[in-house]
Amino acid sequence: MLPLEGIRVADFTWVWAGPYAAMVLATFGAEVIKVEGHKRPDMIRRGITGWRMRDDPTAIEVTVVPSTGFHALNMSKKSVTLDLVTPEGRELARRLAVMSDVVMDNMRPGAMAALGLGYEDLRKLRPDIIVLSSSSHGQKGPCSRYEGFATIHQSIGGQSYLIGYPDDGPSPGPNDTDIMNATTTAFIIMAAIYHREQTGEGQFIDFSQCEGVTSLIGEAILGYQMNGVIPERMGNAHPKYAPHNLYRCWGVDRWIAIEVHSDGEFAVLARAMGKPELASDPRFATVEARKKNEAELDRIIEGWTRWRSLERLEDELRQAGLRVAMCQDYRDLYADPHLRARGAFVAIDAPVMGKLELVGVPWKMSDCKPVFKPAPILGEHNDYVLKELLGLSQAEIEELRKKEVIL
Repeated sequence: MLPLEGIRVADFTWVWAGPYAAMVLATFGAEVIKVEGHKRPDMIRRGITGWRMRDDPTAIEVTVVPSTGFHALNMSKKSVTLDLVTPEGRELARRLAVMSDVVMDNMRPGAMAALGLGYEDLRKLRPDIIVLSSSSHGQKGPCSRYEGFATIHQSIGGQSYLIGYPDDGPSPGPNDTDIMNATTTAFIIMAAIYHREQTGEGQFIDFSQCEGVTSLIGEAILGYQMNGVIPERMGNAHPKYAPHNLYRCWGVDRWIAIEVHSDGEFAVLARAMGKPELASDPRFATVEARKKNEAELDRIIEGWTRWRSLERLEDELRQAGLRVAMCQDYRDLYADPHLRARGAFVAIDAPVMGKLELVGVPWKMSDCKPVFKPAPILGEHNDYVLKELLGLSQAEIEELRKKEVIL
């Protein structure tokens, strides 16, 4: 039995951070029902080329079949289409929400309340309901009405300032910010479910994605608080240790990460390079000397790695007991024997697309094994939600379809 079996989640989220969090809950066994408007569905369902938020939705080709990216973020969910612009759509969404243990959204603050789906509205109908709103800046404060995606959150949260090279400007990192925020919100929801089991109390969870980023750089903020120094960009360097960098290897865009913490480790690296004399060179003999002469040391190391096979070099240095790793591109990841051995990729049989291998979740649990199912076709579970859960007749469903309340 999966930990969240018997828990129902009404998922009003879209794009990345919200849907992935809901998918984590589905992975743990929750029944997650994704609520979408069929006239303006999730942007990821449309595919990356459909990211035009303020365009006329009719100008964008919308297919009911999920894109590959949509599968990666919405596996194991159910889908119901409701046009929340209509009174009928809002009423059905409200009825579904109060039948759910958890309601999630990542809209601008006030959007759900304007639809009659805010926490205060729902708790009157179900006092123990758990509602999470994962907005850009949180529900209150002078910036609460601002929108944002991962790059905005990284910048305001302080992470972008730390990423980049010393002679260049801040650099937004990859969209893993969304996934980290999603994992955090999934954990918070599970904590709220546990709290409700102990006390019977529901609650409203106000999650700021910008603050979620800030929580990841606590050591940089603490350093400023303690010594007044603003941490600056260092590229791949470390404040204390050298060598600590990515070094080019033979081939096109092939790199190896090498990290040395002690004089003994550096002596091992020097021998592997065929230059044992480097370990006694005054420029590199100590941690402090290596850091002071880091640029010259990096030049020497890359002069050696540049003509070496990445895979063979990684194996050789690992066998010597050093901290090294190849910088993997997506082909490397897909073929990685360690990931394969751990079952990191899950196979699904997707509609139209057929067999797909997607990234699963990065944890294993001894007592339960999640079942990964394809992401739902748009409106695939309309009959289940409208008939079985909400008790509508076939005639009522057909009337909703005629009014374009549902697909």
